[in-house]
Amino acid sequence: MSSKIFIGTDSGATTSKSAAVGENGEAISTKLLQRPTNAQHGRDAVVSGWIDGITEFLARNQMQWSQVHGVGLAIPGPYERYGVFGKSPNLPASFCGWDVHRDYSAALAQQVGRPVPLVVGNDGNYGGVAEARLARGNTRASVLMLMPGSGLGAAFIGADGLSLDGDTLAGMEAGHMPVPLHLLGVTGHPLPCGCGRDWGCVEAYTTLSGLPYLLTEKLSRYPAHELAMSALPVRENALLLRGLAQKGDALALEIFDFQARVMGLHVANLVMALDPGIVIIGGGLMDHEGTTTEFRERYLRLIREAAMPYLWPAQRHTLQIVPAVLGDLSQAIGAALVALYQYQARAQTPALTAPQAGT
Repeated sequence: MSSKIFIGTDSGATTSKSAAVGENGEAISTKLLQRPTNAQHGRDAVVSGWIDGITEFLARNQMQWSQVHGVGLAIPGPYERYGVFGKSPNLPASFCGWDVHRDYSAALAQQVGRPVPLVVGNDGNYGGVAEARLARGNTRASVLMLMPGSGLGAAFIGADGLSLDGDTLAGMEAGHMPVPLHLLGVTGHPLPCGCGRDWGCVEAYTTLSGLPYLLTEKLSRYPAHELAMSALPVRENALLLRGLAQKGDALALEIFDFQARVMGLHVANLVMALDPGIVIIGGGLMDHEGTTTEFRERYLRLIREAAMPYLWPAQRHTLQIVPAVLGDLSQAIGAALVALYQYQARAQTPALTAPQAGT
């Protein structure tokens, strides 16, 4: 086993996950280790939880803190600047302006007894880094990843294996691009999006956030459906759709088929701009435990069919559209990989340092 390891911490609003890779980029373990983030208890509690998560991960895998030579932290945006939280809808207001790079770096140094290089980045981007490494194999193909869940995560991974972050760290917020509604036969006002934009964000048409609206519209044509007669709020009924679709329910399949076509048009839009060789579709709809093989294949097929007419001829013949494989581990493993890549870059160019807060 590699003597040097690189840790990835994936911190969400409710849970935080720990993972690690060796010097060869291979995951030390694929067993999910997650603990509550405890954001409600404040910043210090969150950092302590990250340290405890790493400690437990190392103990499970018979490893020591002295082997840790880099750490990556995957966190949700937006950011005020590198390593500093902006105002997040899912985190306490007190986290806005928190220099998490500074505080986590200090905690790591205290734990290890020496400075530990730390990289901080968008959780979706880091998930793309991990999935891209597997999807591209020994090639240098660029990779686009889309992850529909509660919202629509997106990442673009270049030939260097790193994500496109953008000058203000808001790169690839592709979930808030507008949907070409005229191609879908959609009339009326676009669906609302939590970002506040009113042009019909892709996220509202492809993720859980838009399902209550899509379900309400479809139920008018299925008056005898069990959800039409349900006393539950429409948002709770929307959560039942994925399970119903696995059983072949016509209404549920119609909604997910629509979402797949929207996703296909979005894939075409992004492929036209970025020209990746591989598109990865992640999120809960690709979850092997929550969806059937038939459902996943149907969803991917409809994405391909919707995208292909709008691609250049060469892209139609070479573009691969594949499912994600790492599931909940992708963001933690991706964070660890970015820490490894930064370590390798410093070894090749000693003057190179990791980005610092404020740069």
